[in-house]
Amino acid sequence: EMVRCTVAGAGNDHRLGAQEAPPAIISLYPGQGFETFMESIVAGGDLLGYKAEKKKQATGCSAAMHIEAPVEDRNRTAPFPFCGNRFEFRAVGSSQNCCFPVMVCNAIMSAGMAHMAGLIEGGMSHRDAVAQVFKENKHVIFTGNGYSAEWPVEAEKRGLPNLNTTPKAIATWNSVKNKKLLETLKIYTEEETEARQEVMYENYISSMCCEVETMVQMTETGFLPACAKDLEKYKGFEKLAGSRKTVYESIVEHLEKLKTSFSSKPHGGLPEEALYLCDTVKPLMAKLRTAVDAAENLMEQGVYPYPTYEAMIYSHHF
Repeated sequence: EMVRCTVAGAGNDHRLGAQEAPPAIISLYPGQGFETFMESIVAGGDLLGYKAEKKKQATGCSAAMHIEAPVEDRNRTAPFPFCGNRFEFRAVGSSQNCCFPVMVCNAIMSAGMAHMAGLIEGGMSHRDAVAQVFKENKHVIFTGNGYSAEWPVEAEKRGLPNLNTTPKAIATWNSVKNKKLLETLKIYTEEETEARQEVMYENYISSMCCEVETMVQMTETGFLPACAKDLEKYKGFEKLAGSRKTVYESIVEHLEKLKTSFSSKPHGGLPEEALYLCDTVKPLMAKLRTAVDAAENLMEQGVYPYPTYEAMIYSHHF
């Protein structure tokens, strides 16, 4: 949960689980070769022997030489894939500061090393200590497809949380085990951990409110006037207008529902407000966006008030 919290944010909720970003379920992908090697250690095998050497990859072209490739596949559906000589944490959003995720990753690494040192100091051999840590934590290793429908089901069986929205993730930040870890490592006091959670909630709420207000303003000052102008051109030509009237009026309906819902958001506490914005307001934003997208496909290009998807994606061809 702690690692998931470090990448929680309104923008990242749209990204995780798609667009070559990992899902919200935090897991480790060391590769199938390393997973097999780890299982051998747990079963009593030696610690040494694994080599992450590169391999020759065939190109499928007789005129081209084989190319060097990492021994393990770089799984883009994993939060922590092994990339030949390092692990990457691929869940951090582009607008997020990396210092928070790095701090938590280092804290978890420190806690793991301290746990292993405790086993060794308690009389366990180095080999057995490593095997014990692998055995305790191998449920986080997943070498399959993180986008598959089967993975959330399997993750639940393993006890891995699927915190697929920011409010769900933030709610776990101040858990007893997290507070104890951060205080033991002298990173945060209990009060500072609580304060960090409050800041995360406020950041999410501020981002969502800004997005809603911007969406309403864009619709009222841009899309609705453009719809009226476009519809005006079809007066007396109802058959040519097609579904424009219905589509344009649906924008108004969804806009009013969004404004009503947003004005009714609770102010009793940060968790309640964040959940309301996520579970109640955000779905209405998606419906309004769908209606506006439909209008984009009908409206005359010169009347549409903002750059279209086509212009944004393929503008370099124009």
